[in-house]
Amino acid sequence: MTVMEQLQAEPKNLWKRIVLFLVLLAVVAWGSDSITYNGIAQQGSVVASGIIHGITHPNLELLFNLTDAGVPYLILQTIAIAILGTIFGAILAIPISFLASTNIVPKWIAYIFRSLILLIRTIPSMVWALVWIRVTGPGAFCGVVTQSVCSIGMISKMYITAIEDLDTGILESLDAAGCNTFEKIRVGILPQLSASFISTAIYRFDINLKDATTLGIVGAGGIGSPLVQSITYSRWSNVGSFLWALIILVLIIEYISTRIRNRLARGHR
Repeated sequence: MTVMEQLQAEPKNLWKRIVLFLVLLAVVAWGSDSITYNGIAQQGSVVASGIIHGITHPNLELLFNLTDAGVPYLILQTIAIAILGTIFGAILAIPISFLASTNIVPKWIAYIFRSLILLIRTIPSMVWALVWIRVTGPGAFCGVVTQSVCSIGMISKMYITAIEDLDTGILESLDAAGCNTFEKIRVGILPQLSASFISTAIYRFDINLKDATTLGIVGAGGIGSPLVQSITYSRWSNVGSFLWALIILVLIIEYISTRIRNRLARGHR
């Protein structure tokens, strides 16, 4: 069959594409109707120029200040919040994920735990922070608790996918060989899930690291709170120091996490 004959033999879906385009156009028009542009705020240009000036003229004294008010301490606190939140969330997500997997437990039990996961994922991290800050008070501990809960929601969903993709043939072979439950878990389940679980946890750590900065705005520890205060009081050099630290931190973490995920997925060095 020639190329032209093959093209002519393809189903004619032009009308479906036109309908889809019109639907998308209607959705965009409907969404744009509620957006009103009122121009740039009166202080908008001042803030924008201040941030640019701060990035090009950072406060080096603050950037290398080793006290608890300096950038290194605040960055380390932000990293600690993200690490602890990821670890606690990843560990707690394991039993929840197994209890929410239909190939492990009866469907009615799985649906109960899936509803719990959906509830956690529905509430934004900022709302969780506002809830927990009333319980634990402001500080880094609130950030850890918030990120642990939020991590459970996302990590569990990805863990469930990995668990439901398990090769059950291996388990049947181990069962036929007379292996007990512990041996089946150690030899048949953990090798299949470990790489996926670790990769998911690393991906969530990337998210938590960025969220830790945002959560600091509401008093959940980290670098977010002093960053917002510096913007509020127009301390642009301080803002530049905080932003440079965050940019460098995110680039380093992104490079390291990408290398680790590639190693886990494809064995690349």
